[in-house]
Amino acid sequence: MIKIGLIREGKKPIDKRVPLTPKQAVAFQNQFKEIKIVAQSSNIRCFADEDYVKAGIEVVEDISDCDILLGVKEVPLQELIKDKTYFFFSHTTKEQPYNKKLLQTIVEKRIRLIDYEGLTDDKGIRVVAFGRYAGIVGAYNGILTYGKRYSLFNLRPAHKCHDLEDLKTEFSKVKMPPIKIVLTGGGRVANGAMEVLDAMGIEKVSSSAFLSTTYPTAVYTQLNIDDYNCTKDGSDFSNELFYKNPVNFKGDFLRFANVSDILIAGAFWNPKAPVLFTKEEAKNADFKIKVIADITCDIEGSVPSTLRASTIDEPLYDYSPLEEIEKTALSSDKNITVMAVDNLPCELPRNASNDFGEQLLNNVLPHLFNGDKEEVLKRATITENGKLTSVFSYLENYISKT
Repeated sequence: MIKIGLIREGKKPIDKRVPLTPKQAVAFQNQFKEIKIVAQSSNIRCFADEDYVKAGIEVVEDISDCDILLGVKEVPLQELIKDKTYFFFSHTTKEQPYNKKLLQTIVEKRIRLIDYEGLTDDKGIRVVAFGRYAGIVGAYNGILTYGKRYSLFNLRPAHKCHDLEDLKTEFSKVKMPPIKIVLTGGGRVANGAMEVLDAMGIEKVSSSAFLSTTYPTAVYTQLNIDDYNCTKDGSDFSNELFYKNPVNFKGDFLRFANVSDILIAGAFWNPKAPVLFTKEEAKNADFKIKVIADITCDIEGSVPSTLRASTIDEPLYDYSPLEEIEKTALSSDKNITVMAVDNLPCELPRNASNDFGEQLLNNVLPHLFNGDKEEVLKRATITENGKLTSVFSYLENYISKT
């Protein structure tokens, strides 16, 4: 019998999401008779302990006898149990300094860490993600912020809506002036953002028309990487070469920044790739963007005005381009207002958890029982037996530093 535990989220700020809903936990248990699922008691989950109990899932405090532990966000160091298999988002694969100690501890405790972000099919496409809801809430927050900045309309914060259907009832309040919104990205995040913009009645236009046309109503455009990057030597753009050697490219986003009012940043960013704009470029008189919803939330990454992650309770701060420092939210027309919440799906935790759990059930967990023939788990395993796996050996210097 394999025992699987749904762990209590311990990271602050709190995260209400779950890897499996009560119904999904029961469905998984029924599908594979050789497992038992328990839920660690929690008073913060979007599904209460009683919901799991009613569904037939035992709720316990002690999960030390579990073989596999499923979470969502990083596990606090003191709560990591040695010699276990963990699934969670570790946020270590980009050598994030704030999680170096986490990965060091995981190695020391001989934990097998399978990172959700690394779970892909044989073509490299991720098979589980919260991206859709990050996009939905990120775009909604961007529009909410614009309405608040210019006193146009007041929307309920997403986390004060019961679920997605409740959130959609707010869309009718949106009355936008003829502004331009630029959206980066082509994956789940961007698709989620477009769900919101389309439902709000904001027209999508081509990137070329966006640059050259004046519209009587609000519009948005979705940019691909070749829209805002170009080769340094003037040769033809190639997606393959960009992903292989992004250092050979330079940014070409300013032409969009000079005609846009809102930026919704939803594109994955390689630290070796050009940034969308520099802090110097943001000082230009022609730089028009005044609201940035940075869904990617790479600190001082592709969006240099993202100085820090914000929180669900306090989602906004201003960035002063001239001083290059943070200012109080909505304090000056000269500032850029930044929304950089790093756990956006938490604002719609029930919907996000349900979608994520379905992906886990269909695309990931069965590989625990089929010998992982397609190596889905292997590709996502960062550590095992007290060592980094070969796929993630590049992290050796990262974890060896004191």
